[in-house]
Amino acid sequence: MQRTELNRLWAISTLIILAKLTWSCNITSATTTASKDWWQTAQFYQIYPRSFKDSDGDGIGDLNGITSKLEYLRDLGITAAWLSPIFTSPMVDFGYDISDFFDIQPEYGTLDDFRALIARANELGIKIVLDFVPNHSSDENAWFVKSVSRDKGYEDYYVWHDGKLNATGQREPPSNWLQAFRGSAWQWNEVRQQYYLHQFAVQQADLNYRNPLVVEQMKRVLRYWLDLGVSGFRCDAVPVLFEIEPDANGQYTDEELSGLTEDTEARNYLKSDLIEDRPETIDMVYQWRVVMDDYQRIHGGDTRVLLIETYSPPAYTMQFYGNRSVSGAHLPFNFNLITVPASKGFSAGSIKTAVDNWLDNIPAGRTANWVIGNHDQRRAASRYGTKNADAMNMLVMVLPGASVTYQGEELGMTDGEISWEDTQDPAACNSNQDIYEQFTRDPSRTPFQWTSGTNAGFSTAAKTWLPLAADYQTVNVETEASAQRSHLTIYKSMVALRKSSLTLQNGSTKYGVIGENVFVVKRYLSVNDFIIFVANFASSSVTVSLSDFDKNLPTQLKLVIRSLQSDKAEG
Repeated sequence: MQRTELNRLWAISTLIILAKLTWSCNITSATTTASKDWWQTAQFYQIYPRSFKDSDGDGIGDLNGITSKLEYLRDLGITAAWLSPIFTSPMVDFGYDISDFFDIQPEYGTLDDFRALIARANELGIKIVLDFVPNHSSDENAWFVKSVSRDKGYEDYYVWHDGKLNATGQREPPSNWLQAFRGSAWQWNEVRQQYYLHQFAVQQADLNYRNPLVVEQMKRVLRYWLDLGVSGFRCDAVPVLFEIEPDANGQYTDEELSGLTEDTEARNYLKSDLIEDRPETIDMVYQWRVVMDDYQRIHGGDTRVLLIETYSPPAYTMQFYGNRSVSGAHLPFNFNLITVPASKGFSAGSIKTAVDNWLDNIPAGRTANWVIGNHDQRRAASRYGTKNADAMNMLVMVLPGASVTYQGEELGMTDGEISWEDTQDPAACNSNQDIYEQFTRDPSRTPFQWTSGTNAGFSTAAKTWLPLAADYQTVNVETEASAQRSHLTIYKSMVALRKSSLTLQNGSTKYGVIGENVFVVKRYLSVNDFIIFVANFASSSVTVSLSDFDKNLPTQLKLVIRSLQSDKAEG
Protein backbone atom coordinates (compact mmCIF):
# COMPACT_ATOMS: atom_id res chain seq x y z
CA MET A 1 0.00 0.00 0.00
CA GLN A 2 1.30 3.46 -0.93
CA ARG A 3 2.35 5.77 1.90
CA THR A 4 2.82 9.52 1.81
CA GLU A 5 6.25 10.51 3.05
CA LEU A 6 6.11 13.06 5.84
CA ASN A 7 9.45 14.77 5.37
CA ARG A 8 8.77 15.79 1.73
CA LEU A 9 5.03 16.23 1.30
CA TRP A 10 4.30 17.85 -2.04
CA ALA A 11 1.27 20.15 -2.13
CA ILE A 12 0.56 20.49 -5.85
CA SER A 13 -1.45 23.65 -6.48
CA THR A 14 -4.67 22.93 -4.58
CA LEU A 15 -3.63 19.67 -3.00
CA ILE A 16 -5.53 18.71 0.12
CA ILE A 17 -4.29 15.70 2.03
CA LEU A 18 -6.47 14.08 4.60
CA ALA A 19 -4.50 11.29 6.22
CA LYS A 20 -5.06 8.71 8.93
CA LEU A 21 -2.34 7.23 11.06
CA THR A 22 -2.65 3.49 10.65
CA TRP A 23 -0.77 2.28 13.69
CA SER A 24 -1.00 3.04 17.37
CA CYS A 25 0.92 5.83 19.06
CA ASN A 26 1.04 7.02 22.61
CA ILE A 27 -0.92 10.26 22.43
CA THR A 28 -2.47 11.80 25.50
CA SER A 29 -5.67 13.79 25.27
CA ALA A 30 -8.20 15.07 27.74
CA THR A 31 -10.96 14.58 25.18
CA THR A 32 -13.46 11.86 25.99
CA THR A 33 -15.53 9.83 23.59
CA ALA A 34 -18.80 10.49 25.39
CA SER A 35 -21.82 10.44 23.11
CA LYS A 36 -22.79 13.83 21.74
CA ASP A 37 -26.22 15.17 20.94
CA TRP A 38 -27.29 15.07 17.29
CA TRP A 39 -26.67 18.73 16.56
CA GLN A 40 -23.14 18.83 17.98
CA THR A 41 -21.61 17.00 15.01
CA ALA A 42 -24.44 17.65 12.55
CA GLN A 43 -24.10 18.34 8.86
CA PHE A 44 -26.64 21.15 8.32
CA TYR A 45 -27.70 21.93 4.77
CA GLN A 46 -29.32 25.24 3.87
CA ILE A 47 -32.05 25.12 1.25
CA TYR A 48 -33.18 28.32 -0.45
CA PRO A 49 -36.65 26.99 -1.40
CA ARG A 50 -37.24 29.39 -4.27
CA SER A 51 -34.19 28.04 -6.06
CA PHE A 52 -33.97 24.38 -5.04
CA LYS A 53 -36.54 22.44 -7.12
CA ASP A 54 -39.72 23.50 -8.95
CA SER A 55 -42.41 20.80 -8.96
CA ASP A 56 -45.22 22.62 -10.80
CA GLY A 57 -43.51 24.37 -13.70
CA ASP A 58 -43.91 28.00 -12.62
CA GLY A 59 -40.17 28.67 -12.52
CA ILE A 60 -40.13 28.92 -8.72
CA GLY A 61 -38.94 26.25 -6.30
CA ASP A 62 -41.47 24.87 -3.83
CA LEU A 63 -42.09 22.45 -0.96
CA ASN A 64 -43.04 19.49 -3.14
CA GLY A 65 -39.85 20.05 -5.08
CA ILE A 66 -37.87 19.83 -1.85
CA THR A 67 -39.73 16.68 -0.82
CA SER A 68 -38.93 15.06 -4.16
CA LYS A 69 -35.21 15.60 -3.55
CA LEU A 70 -34.91 14.55 0.08
CA GLU A 71 -33.30 11.28 -0.96
CA TYR A 72 -30.49 13.32 -2.49
CA LEU A 73 -29.90 14.91 0.92
CA ARG A 74 -29.97 11.50 2.59
CA ASP A 75 -27.39 10.22 0.12
CA LEU A 76 -25.19 13.22 0.87
CA GLY A 77 -25.31 12.28 4.54
CA ILE A 78 -27.10 15.45 5.65
CA THR A 79 -28.30 15.50 9.28
CA ALA A 80 -30.70 18.43 9.04
CA ALA A 81 -32.05 20.65 6.27
CA TRP A 82 -32.60 24.31 7.14
CA LEU A 83 -35.24 25.98 4.94
CA SER A 84 -35.08 29.69 4.27
CA PRO A 85 -38.50 31.32 4.88
CA ILE A 86 -41.54 29.53 3.46
CA PHE A 87 -44.22 31.62 5.17
CA THR A 88 -46.91 33.78 3.56
CA SER A 89 -45.24 36.89 2.18
CA PRO A 90 -45.59 39.64 -0.45
CA MET A 91 -42.03 38.56 -1.39
CA VAL A 92 -40.51 42.03 -1.24
CA ASP A 93 -37.47 40.37 0.39
CA PHE A 94 -38.37 36.87 -0.80
CA GLY A 95 -39.89 35.55 2.39
CA TYR A 96 -38.15 37.69 4.98
CA ASP A 97 -41.18 40.01 4.93
CA ILE A 98 -43.83 37.79 6.51
CA SER A 99 -47.51 38.64 6.33
CA ASP A 100 -48.66 35.48 8.10
CA PHE A 101 -46.28 33.61 10.41
CA PHE A 102 -48.70 30.67 10.63
CA ASP A 103 -49.15 29.69 6.99
CA ILE A 104 -47.23 28.77 3.83
CA GLN A 105 -46.55 31.09 0.89
CA PRO A 106 -49.01 29.83 -1.80
CA GLU A 107 -46.38 29.66 -4.57
CA TYR A 108 -44.40 27.32 -2.30
CA GLY A 109 -47.35 25.08 -1.43
CA THR A 110 -49.74 24.44 1.45
CA LEU A 111 -49.62 23.30 5.04
CA ASP A 112 -50.51 19.82 3.81
CA ASP A 113 -47.47 19.94 1.52
CA PHE A 114 -45.37 20.94 4.49
CA ARG A 115 -46.74 18.05 6.56
CA ALA A 116 -45.89 15.70 3.72
CA LEU A 117 -42.36 17.09 3.62
CA ILE A 118 -41.93 16.52 7.36
CA ALA A 119 -43.30 12.98 7.08
CA ARG A 120 -40.94 12.06 4.25
CA ALA A 121 -37.96 13.66 5.99
CA ASN A 122 -38.74 11.63 9.10
CA GLU A 123 -38.81 8.45 7.02
CA LEU A 124 -35.36 9.27 5.66
CA GLY A 125 -33.90 10.31 9.00
CA ILE A 126 -33.50 13.98 8.05
CA LYS A 127 -34.45 16.75 10.47
CA ILE A 128 -36.10 19.93 9.23
CA VAL A 129 -35.12 23.33 10.65
CA LEU A 130 -37.09 26.45 9.74
CA ASP A 131 -36.00 30.05 9.34
CA PHE A 132 -37.52 32.16 12.13
CA VAL A 133 -37.69 35.88 11.27
CA PRO A 134 -38.29 37.60 14.62
CA ASN A 135 -37.21 41.19 14.05
CA HIS A 136 -39.93 42.37 11.71
CA SER A 137 -43.04 41.54 9.75
CA SER A 138 -44.41 42.63 6.43
CA ASP A 139 -46.39 45.86 6.45
CA GLU A 140 -49.21 43.70 5.04
CA ASN A 141 -49.29 41.59 8.20
CA ALA A 142 -52.61 41.87 10.08
CA TRP A 143 -50.65 42.88 13.19
CA PHE A 144 -49.23 45.91 11.41
CA VAL A 145 -52.59 46.88 9.93
CA LYS A 146 -54.11 46.76 13.40
CA SER A 147 -51.21 48.72 14.84
CA VAL A 148 -51.65 51.44 12.23
CA SER A 149 -55.29 51.68 13.31
CA ARG A 150 -54.27 51.62 17.00
CA ASP A 151 -56.52 48.61 17.62
CA LYS A 152 -56.57 47.56 21.24
CA GLY A 153 -53.62 45.35 22.09
CA TYR A 154 -51.74 46.28 18.93
CA GLU A 155 -51.03 49.96 19.57
CA ASP A 156 -47.38 49.34 20.42
CA TYR A 157 -46.72 46.17 18.44
CA TYR A 158 -44.20 48.08 16.34
CA VAL A 159 -41.70 50.88 17.02
CA TRP A 160 -43.63 54.10 16.41
CA HIS A 161 -42.55 57.71 16.93
CA ASP A 162 -43.89 61.18 16.20
CA GLY A 163 -40.60 62.31 14.74
CA LYS A 164 -39.25 65.76 15.44
CA LEU A 165 -39.55 69.26 14.05
CA ASN A 166 -36.49 70.83 12.47
CA ALA A 167 -35.49 74.50 12.59
CA THR A 168 -37.95 75.37 9.84
CA GLY A 169 -40.83 73.60 11.56
CA GLN A 170 -40.89 70.65 9.17
CA ARG A 171 -41.34 67.15 10.54
CA GLU A 172 -38.43 64.77 10.03
CA PRO A 173 -37.51 61.24 11.18
CA PRO A 174 -36.83 60.62 14.86
CA SER A 175 -33.13 59.93 14.25
CA ASN A 176 -30.52 59.57 11.53
CA TRP A 177 -30.57 55.75 11.65
CA LEU A 178 -30.12 53.96 8.33
CA GLN A 179 -31.64 50.71 7.06
CA ALA A 180 -29.76 47.74 5.61
CA PHE A 181 -31.15 48.37 2.11
CA ARG A 182 -30.07 52.04 1.85
CA GLY A 183 -31.72 55.15 3.17
CA SER A 184 -33.53 56.11 6.35
CA ALA A 185 -34.67 53.41 8.78
CA TRP A 186 -37.84 55.44 9.46
CA GLN A 187 -40.97 55.61 7.32
CA TRP A 188 -43.88 58.00 7.74
CA ASN A 189 -47.35 56.42 7.91
CA GLU A 190 -50.09 58.80 6.81
CA VAL A 191 -52.92 56.94 8.53
CA ARG A 192 -51.33 56.77 11.95
CA GLN A 193 -49.46 60.06 11.51
CA GLN A 194 -46.26 58.61 12.94
CA TYR A 195 -42.99 57.12 11.76
CA TYR A 196 -42.26 53.42 12.14
CA LEU A 197 -38.86 51.81 12.36
CA HIS A 198 -37.66 49.41 9.65
CA GLN A 199 -34.07 48.22 9.80
CA PHE A 200 -34.55 46.51 6.45
CA ALA A 201 -36.91 47.40 3.58
CA VAL A 202 -39.70 49.95 4.05
CA GLN A 203 -42.18 47.05 3.90
CA GLN A 204 -40.43 45.25 6.80
CA ALA A 205 -41.64 46.97 9.95
CA ASP A 206 -39.68 46.30 13.14
CA LEU A 207 -41.60 44.58 15.90
CA ASN A 208 -41.41 46.11 19.37
CA TYR A 209 -39.82 43.58 21.71
CA ARG A 210 -40.28 45.90 24.66
CA ASN A 211 -43.95 44.94 24.40
CA PRO A 212 -44.64 41.67 26.31
CA LEU A 213 -47.49 40.89 23.91
CA VAL A 214 -45.04 40.78 21.01
CA VAL A 215 -42.65 38.57 22.95
CA GLU A 216 -45.40 36.07 23.71
CA GLN A 217 -46.78 36.19 20.17
CA MET A 218 -43.40 35.22 18.70
CA LYS A 219 -43.04 32.38 21.19
CA ARG A 220 -46.43 31.21 20.00
CA VAL A 221 -45.05 31.16 16.45
CA LEU A 222 -42.20 28.91 17.60
CA ARG A 223 -44.54 26.48 19.36
CA TYR A 224 -46.88 26.35 16.37
CA TRP A 225 -44.18 25.07 14.03
CA LEU A 226 -42.74 22.77 16.68
CA ASP A 227 -46.19 21.20 16.85
CA LEU A 228 -45.94 20.58 13.11
CA GLY A 229 -42.75 18.60 13.61
CA VAL A 230 -39.79 20.87 12.98
CA SER A 231 -36.54 20.16 14.82
CA GLY A 232 -35.61 23.74 15.53
CA PHE A 233 -35.03 27.18 14.09
CA ARG A 234 -32.39 29.32 12.50
CA CYS A 235 -33.14 32.81 13.81
CA ASP A 236 -32.63 35.60 11.30
CA ALA A 237 -31.00 39.00 11.91
CA VAL A 238 -31.05 38.61 15.69
CA PRO A 239 -28.57 41.40 16.62
CA VAL A 240 -31.02 44.10 15.47
CA LEU A 241 -33.88 42.87 17.65
CA PHE A 242 -33.60 45.76 20.11
CA GLU A 243 -32.55 49.35 19.76
CA ILE A 244 -31.91 51.89 22.50
CA GLU A 245 -34.90 53.33 24.34
CA PRO A 246 -35.84 56.99 23.87
CA ASP A 247 -34.21 59.45 26.24
CA ALA A 248 -36.00 61.34 29.03
CA ASN A 249 -37.53 63.66 26.45
CA GLY A 250 -38.83 60.78 24.38
CA GLN A 251 -36.22 61.25 21.65
CA TYR A 252 -33.86 58.76 20.00
CA THR A 253 -30.14 59.55 19.88
CA ASP A 254 -28.43 59.84 16.50
CA GLU A 255 -25.71 57.40 15.50
CA GLU A 256 -22.19 58.77 14.99
CA LEU A 257 -20.42 58.74 11.63
CA SER A 258 -18.42 55.59 11.05
CA GLY A 259 -15.79 57.02 8.73
CA LEU A 260 -16.02 53.86 6.61
CA THR A 261 -17.71 55.34 3.53
CA GLU A 262 -18.85 58.64 2.03
CA ASP A 263 -22.04 57.03 0.70
CA THR A 264 -24.64 58.71 2.91
CA GLU A 265 -27.33 56.19 1.98
CA ALA A 266 -25.31 53.11 2.98
CA ARG A 267 -25.95 51.65 6.42
CA ASN A 268 -22.25 51.60 7.27
CA TYR A 269 -22.05 55.37 6.75
CA LEU A 270 -23.04 55.46 10.42
CA LYS A 271 -22.03 53.38 13.38
CA SER A 272 -24.70 50.96 14.60
CA ASP A 273 -24.02 50.92 18.33
CA LEU A 274 -27.55 52.11 19.16
CA ILE A 275 -29.48 49.75 16.91
CA GLU A 276 -27.50 46.51 17.07
CA ASP A 277 -25.99 44.19 19.68
CA ARG A 278 -28.04 45.45 22.60
CA PRO A 279 -27.94 43.48 25.89
CA GLU A 280 -31.71 42.86 25.84
CA THR A 281 -31.29 40.78 22.69
CA ILE A 282 -29.15 38.25 24.51
CA ASP A 283 -31.87 37.71 27.09
CA MET A 284 -34.49 37.22 24.39
CA VAL A 285 -32.45 34.39 22.89
CA TYR A 286 -32.27 32.82 26.35
CA GLN A 287 -36.07 32.99 26.50
CA TRP A 288 -36.35 31.23 23.14
CA ARG A 289 -34.05 28.50 24.41
CA VAL A 290 -36.47 27.94 27.30
CA VAL A 291 -39.24 27.45 24.71
CA MET A 292 -37.11 24.80 22.95
CA ASP A 293 -36.20 22.97 26.15
CA ASP A 294 -39.69 23.12 27.59
CA TYR A 295 -41.10 21.68 24.40
CA GLN A 296 -38.74 18.73 24.52
CA ARG A 297 -39.44 18.17 28.22
CA ILE A 298 -43.19 18.09 27.63
CA HIS A 299 -43.32 16.27 24.29
CA GLY A 300 -40.14 14.19 24.35
CA GLY A 301 -38.08 13.41 21.28
CA ASP A 302 -34.73 14.79 20.24
CA THR A 303 -33.37 18.20 21.12
CA ARG A 304 -35.02 21.11 19.29
CA VAL A 305 -32.13 23.24 18.19
CA LEU A 306 -31.73 27.02 18.19
CA LEU A 307 -29.34 28.54 15.63
CA ILE A 308 -28.61 32.27 15.64
CA GLU A 309 -27.56 34.48 12.73
CA THR A 310 -25.04 37.03 13.97
CA TYR A 311 -22.10 38.85 12.44
CA SER A 312 -21.35 40.58 15.75
CA PRO A 313 -17.93 40.86 17.44
CA PRO A 314 -16.83 37.81 19.49
CA ALA A 315 -17.44 39.43 22.87
CA TYR A 316 -21.12 39.83 21.98
CA THR A 317 -21.61 36.71 19.87
CA MET A 318 -20.31 34.33 22.53
CA GLN A 319 -22.94 35.55 24.98
CA PHE A 320 -25.58 33.90 22.81
CA TYR A 321 -24.30 30.51 24.00
CA GLY A 322 -25.48 31.27 27.52
CA ASN A 323 -23.61 31.44 30.80
CA ARG A 324 -23.07 29.30 33.88
CA SER A 325 -26.68 29.57 34.96
CA VAL A 326 -28.61 30.01 31.69
CA SER A 327 -28.54 28.12 28.40
CA GLY A 328 -28.70 30.14 25.21
CA ALA A 329 -28.46 29.22 21.56
CA HIS A 330 -27.12 25.79 20.74
CA LEU A 331 -25.14 27.36 17.89
CA PRO A 332 -24.61 31.06 17.21
CA PHE A 333 -23.55 30.88 13.57
CA ASN A 334 -19.82 31.32 12.98
CA PHE A 335 -19.20 33.34 9.82
CA ASN A 336 -15.49 33.93 10.47
CA LEU A 337 -14.44 31.86 7.46
CA ILE A 338 -16.48 34.33 5.37
CA THR A 339 -15.74 37.65 7.05
CA VAL A 340 -12.04 37.33 7.90
CA PRO A 341 -10.87 36.39 4.37
CA ALA A 342 -13.16 39.12 3.01
CA SER A 343 -11.36 41.75 5.09
CA LYS A 344 -7.81 40.33 5.13
CA GLY A 345 -7.68 38.45 1.84
CA PHE A 346 -7.93 34.71 1.33
CA SER A 347 -4.82 32.93 2.61
CA ALA A 348 -3.71 30.26 5.03
CA GLY A 349 -3.03 33.05 7.53
CA SER A 350 -6.54 34.52 7.30
CA ILE A 351 -8.04 31.04 7.66
CA LYS A 352 -6.00 30.55 10.83
CA THR A 353 -7.16 33.93 12.15
CA ALA A 354 -10.77 32.96 11.43
CA VAL A 355 -10.40 29.71 13.37
CA ASP A 356 -8.52 31.43 16.20
CA ASN A 357 -11.22 34.05 16.59
CA TRP A 358 -13.80 31.37 17.31
CA LEU A 359 -11.92 28.70 19.23
CA ASP A 360 -10.06 31.24 21.39
CA ASN A 361 -13.32 32.88 22.47
CA ILE A 362 -15.87 30.06 22.69
CA PRO A 363 -17.05 29.38 26.27
CA ALA A 364 -15.94 26.10 27.79
CA GLY A 365 -18.23 23.18 27.04
CA ARG A 366 -19.94 24.82 24.07
CA THR A 367 -20.00 23.52 20.49
CA ALA A 368 -18.29 25.25 17.58
CA ASN A 369 -19.71 25.48 14.07
CA TRP A 370 -18.32 26.44 10.69
CA VAL A 371 -20.00 28.17 7.74
CA ILE A 372 -18.53 29.13 4.36
CA GLY A 373 -21.60 30.45 2.55
CA ASN A 374 -25.30 31.32 2.57
CA HIS A 375 -27.95 33.10 0.53
CA ASP A 376 -26.61 36.53 1.54
CA GLN A 377 -23.04 35.94 0.36
CA ARG A 378 -21.40 35.34 -2.98
CA ARG A 379 -20.92 31.62 -3.51
CA ALA A 380 -18.01 29.97 -1.72
CA ALA A 381 -16.39 28.69 -4.92
CA SER A 382 -16.52 32.21 -6.37
CA ARG A 383 -15.02 33.81 -3.26
CA TYR A 384 -12.31 31.26 -2.52
CA GLY A 385 -11.77 30.09 -6.11
CA THR A 386 -13.07 26.85 -7.59
CA LYS A 387 -9.70 25.17 -7.03
CA ASN A 388 -10.24 25.67 -3.29
CA ALA A 389 -13.84 24.43 -3.20
CA ASP A 390 -12.88 20.95 -1.97
CA ALA A 391 -10.46 22.38 0.56
CA MET A 392 -13.08 24.59 2.19
CA ASN A 393 -15.75 21.87 2.16
CA MET A 394 -13.29 19.53 3.86
CA LEU A 395 -12.15 22.16 6.33
CA VAL A 396 -15.59 22.78 7.84
CA MET A 397 -15.95 19.04 8.38
CA VAL A 398 -12.47 18.51 9.81
CA LEU A 399 -12.73 21.28 12.41
CA PRO A 400 -14.55 20.39 15.65
CA GLY A 401 -18.30 20.85 15.95
CA ALA A 402 -21.16 21.24 13.47
CA SER A 403 -20.85 22.34 9.86
CA VAL A 404 -23.21 24.11 7.47
CA THR A 405 -23.42 23.69 3.69
CA TYR A 406 -25.33 26.11 1.48
CA GLN A 407 -27.04 24.37 -1.41
CA GLY A 408 -24.65 23.88 -4.31
CA GLU A 409 -21.41 24.13 -2.35
CA GLU A 410 -21.11 20.35 -2.59
CA LEU A 411 -21.02 20.76 -6.39
CA GLY A 412 -18.67 23.72 -6.53
CA MET A 413 -21.46 25.93 -7.89
CA THR A 414 -20.34 29.47 -8.67
CA ASP A 415 -22.16 32.81 -8.90
CA GLY A 416 -24.54 33.42 -11.73
CA GLU A 417 -24.30 36.63 -13.73
CA ILE A 418 -27.45 38.69 -13.19
CA SER A 419 -28.16 41.75 -15.30
CA TRP A 420 -29.83 44.88 -13.93
CA GLU A 421 -32.97 43.91 -15.87
CA ASP A 422 -33.09 40.47 -14.20
CA THR A 423 -32.22 41.72 -10.71
CA GLN A 424 -34.69 40.73 -7.99
CA ASP A 425 -32.90 41.43 -4.70
CA PRO A 426 -34.20 44.55 -2.91
CA ALA A 427 -30.71 45.28 -1.62
CA ALA A 428 -29.72 45.86 -5.26
CA CYS A 429 -33.03 47.23 -6.55
CA ASN A 430 -32.84 50.05 -3.98
CA SER A 431 -29.61 51.24 -5.61
CA ASN A 432 -29.15 51.87 -9.34
CA GLN A 433 -27.82 50.29 -12.52
CA ASP A 434 -24.33 51.66 -11.97
CA ILE A 435 -23.73 50.28 -8.47
CA TYR A 436 -26.22 47.43 -7.99
CA GLU A 437 -23.56 44.72 -8.28
CA GLN A 438 -22.02 45.97 -5.02
CA PHE A 439 -25.22 45.05 -3.19
CA THR A 440 -26.93 42.23 -5.06
CA ARG A 441 -27.32 38.80 -3.48
CA ASP A 442 -28.98 37.30 -6.56
CA PRO A 443 -25.81 35.64 -7.96
CA SER A 444 -25.76 33.09 -5.11
CA ARG A 445 -29.51 32.44 -5.40
CA THR A 446 -29.63 31.13 -8.97
CA PRO A 447 -31.48 27.82 -9.46
CA PHE A 448 -29.89 24.64 -8.19
CA GLN A 449 -28.20 22.62 -10.92
CA TRP A 450 -29.57 19.08 -11.06
CA THR A 451 -28.77 18.09 -14.66
CA SER A 452 -27.19 19.39 -17.85
CA GLY A 453 -30.62 19.56 -19.49
CA THR A 454 -33.24 22.28 -19.82
CA ASN A 455 -33.14 24.74 -16.90
CA ALA A 456 -30.56 22.45 -15.25
CA GLY A 457 -33.41 20.12 -14.28
CA PHE A 458 -34.68 22.74 -11.85
CA SER A 459 -37.91 23.58 -13.68
CA THR A 460 -39.92 22.88 -16.83
CA ALA A 461 -40.94 26.55 -17.04
CA ALA A 462 -40.13 28.70 -20.06
CA LYS A 463 -38.35 31.09 -17.70
CA THR A 464 -37.01 30.61 -14.18
CA TRP A 465 -37.34 33.32 -11.53
CA LEU A 466 -33.60 33.99 -11.82
CA PRO A 467 -31.40 33.01 -14.78
CA LEU A 468 -29.23 29.92 -14.46
CA ALA A 469 -25.50 30.15 -13.79
CA ALA A 470 -23.53 29.70 -17.01
CA ASP A 471 -21.69 26.53 -15.92
CA TYR A 472 -24.75 24.38 -15.25
CA GLN A 473 -24.02 21.96 -18.10
CA THR A 474 -20.85 20.73 -16.40
CA VAL A 475 -21.48 21.61 -12.75
CA ASN A 476 -24.57 19.64 -11.78
CA VAL A 477 -25.63 16.63 -9.73
CA GLU A 478 -26.15 14.28 -12.66
CA THR A 479 -22.74 14.90 -14.19
CA GLU A 480 -20.79 14.90 -10.94
CA ALA A 481 -22.53 11.84 -9.49
CA SER A 482 -21.59 9.79 -12.55
CA ALA A 483 -17.96 10.97 -12.61
CA GLN A 484 -15.27 8.86 -11.01
CA ARG A 485 -14.06 11.92 -9.12
CA SER A 486 -15.86 15.24 -8.67
CA HIS A 487 -16.57 17.88 -6.06
CA LEU A 488 -19.72 15.93 -5.21
CA THR A 489 -18.05 12.54 -4.76
CA ILE A 490 -15.30 14.12 -2.65
CA TYR A 491 -17.91 15.89 -0.51
CA LYS A 492 -19.81 12.62 0.06
CA SER A 493 -16.60 10.82 1.00
CA MET A 494 -15.78 13.52 3.51
CA VAL A 495 -19.24 13.36 5.09
CA ALA A 496 -18.96 9.59 5.36
CA LEU A 497 -15.56 9.84 7.04
CA ARG A 498 -16.87 12.42 9.46
CA LYS A 499 -19.83 10.26 10.41
CA SER A 500 -17.67 7.17 10.97
CA SER A 501 -14.71 8.80 12.71
CA LEU A 502 -14.71 9.18 16.49
CA THR A 503 -11.58 11.26 15.99
CA LEU A 504 -13.49 13.89 13.99
CA GLN A 505 -16.49 13.73 16.31
CA ASN A 506 -14.67 13.85 19.64
CA GLY A 507 -10.98 14.43 19.05
CA SER A 508 -8.72 17.21 20.20
CA THR A 509 -7.61 19.79 17.64
CA LYS A 510 -4.30 21.29 16.65
CA TYR A 511 -3.90 23.59 13.65
CA GLY A 512 -1.45 26.00 12.12
CA VAL A 513 0.21 27.44 9.02
CA ILE A 514 3.34 26.06 7.37
CA GLY A 515 5.20 28.68 5.40
CA GLU A 516 2.81 31.27 4.02
CA ASN A 517 0.21 29.24 2.16
CA VAL A 518 -0.36 25.82 3.71
CA PHE A 519 -2.98 25.32 6.42
CA VAL A 520 -2.86 22.15 8.50
CA VAL A 521 -5.31 20.64 11.00
CA LYS A 522 -4.66 17.61 13.19
CA ARG A 523 -7.49 15.85 14.98
CA TYR A 524 -6.59 13.10 17.42
CA LEU A 525 -7.79 10.80 20.19
CA SER A 526 -5.72 8.76 22.58
CA VAL A 527 -6.91 5.41 21.23
CA ASN A 528 -7.93 6.24 17.68
CA ASP A 529 -6.35 7.33 14.40
CA PHE A 530 -4.99 10.75 13.70
CA ILE A 531 -6.72 12.76 11.01
CA ILE A 532 -4.45 15.23 9.23
CA PHE A 533 -5.81 17.87 6.85
CA VAL A 534 -3.39 19.76 4.62
CA ALA A 535 -4.44 22.50 2.19
CA ASN A 536 -2.26 24.58 -0.09
CA PHE A 537 -3.99 27.92 -0.72
CA ALA A 538 -1.20 29.25 -2.95
CA SER A 539 -1.57 29.65 -6.68
CA SER A 540 1.38 27.36 -7.34
CA SER A 541 2.98 24.20 -6.00
CA VAL A 542 4.89 24.18 -2.73
CA THR A 543 6.88 21.58 -0.82
CA VAL A 544 6.39 21.31 2.94
CA SER A 545 7.45 19.07 5.78
CA LEU A 546 4.67 18.23 8.22
CA SER A 547 7.32 17.86 10.92
CA ASP A 548 7.43 21.66 10.89
CA PHE A 549 3.86 21.51 12.13
CA ASP A 550 4.13 18.54 14.52
CA LYS A 551 7.43 16.84 15.24
CA ASN A 552 5.66 13.87 16.84
CA LEU A 553 4.04 12.70 13.63
CA PRO A 554 5.29 9.42 12.14
CA THR A 555 7.22 9.38 8.88
CA GLN A 556 4.46 7.79 6.81
CA LEU A 557 0.75 8.53 6.52
CA LYS A 558 -2.06 6.99 4.51
CA LEU A 559 -3.86 9.29 2.07
CA VAL A 560 -7.62 8.88 2.45
CA ILE A 561 -9.29 11.79 0.59
CA ARG A 562 -7.82 14.30 -1.85
CA SER A 563 -9.08 17.32 -3.76
CA LEU A 564 -10.13 17.21 -7.39
CA GLN A 565 -6.92 18.93 -8.47
CA SER A 566 -4.58 16.59 -6.59
CA ASP A 567 -2.51 14.11 -8.60
CA LYS A 568 -1.72 11.99 -5.54
CA ALA A 569 -3.29 8.57 -5.13
CA GLU A 570 -5.27 7.40 -2.15
CA GLY A 571 -3.62 4.73 -0.04
